Amino acid sequence: MRKFWVAGGLGVGLVLCFLALLVVGVYAAAAGLAGGAGRAVGLAKGAVPAAYQPLVQKWGNLCPAINPALLAAQLYQESGWNPRAQSPAAAQGIAQFIPGTWQTHGIDGNGDGRRDVWDPADAIPSAASYDCELAKYVKDVPGDPAHNMLAAYNAGAYRVIRAGGVPAISETQNYVRIITTLAKSFEAPVGRVAPSRQAASAIYFAQEQLGKPYLWGGNGTPEQNGRFDCSGLTKAAYHSVGIELPRVANDQWNAGPHPKRDELLPGDLVFFAHHLNDPRSIHHVGIYVGGGYMINAPYTGAVIRFDKIDKPDYIGATRVTEDGAKALPSANAA
Repeated sequence: MRKFWVAGGLGVGLVLCFLALLVVGVYAAAAGLAGGAGRAVGLAKGAVPAAYQPLVQKWGNLCPAINPALLAAQLYQESGWNPRAQSPAAAQGIAQFIPGTWQTHGIDGNGDGRRDVWDPADAIPSAASYDCELAKYVKDVPGDPAHNMLAAYNAGAYRVIRAGGVPAISETQNYVRIITTLAKSFEAPVGRVAPSRQAASAIYFAQEQLGKPYLWGGNGTPEQNGRFDCSGLTKAAYHSVGIELPRVANDQWNAGPHPKRDELLPGDLVFFAHHLNDPRSIHHVGIYVGGGYMINAPYTGAVIRFDKIDKPDYIGATRVTEDGAKALPSANAA
């Protein structure tokens, strides 16, 4: 865990300022920003592991039905960026192709003369190519082309054509919802992202934990004397407002879109990583409260407290949404 201390304590006046931020900052900002979100035009900083970002950026623009954020969401949902992933149904690689589909639709993305399902340089281009093939099959179907393409990926193009859009199959509708929601956490927004309506209550919960000793693996249970570690605290804070986050900090990263540093609002989760271009290296998370400060459970021997966020290992922030949290693979598995 990070080992940065804030010199001295925070006075009563500063704490009152934080409380004012909760009431004024969150809800006034919500009123002012509600209509300001724009569509993504690329990938958010650090959203995709550096080794795969050029591939996702290039092949995510292969056809109008997909974009880099949507392709990233599919890959994350399918394998969690694991190029050696293999499912019980024999789906293989970072894009989780089953052998028959790979034989038909796999391409030699890197031009080395081989089509290797285990090589992301082939599998990622193949996923984009397959998406675009499906989009062609359903191009005349009414509705959103990306939604219809995703539905065809899950249920088959014939069912989408016959239904005149996303078919009334719960699994397919859920798949479309999950991928399109996840895509928002990979987008580089062109405008401010919508504020969280649950933020103030999540911060209130975190404030109630101030002064409690840190506990590695702590979830705040009675057996643990209500103690937390960093991600246990953020999970519990959002659980208190009905949003279920994954347990691990780097899995919480994709629970919503990523505001810029100068766009942070109270309630945003702020993250710290060993490698600033790789969100899988995230090792710490806190809850932003305004004024450059967060509430966090820092490390063994410390207590839950206010700390500054502007440190060399700051990778970025996530504005948690209920749909974003529900779309995470770990949340669906729970």
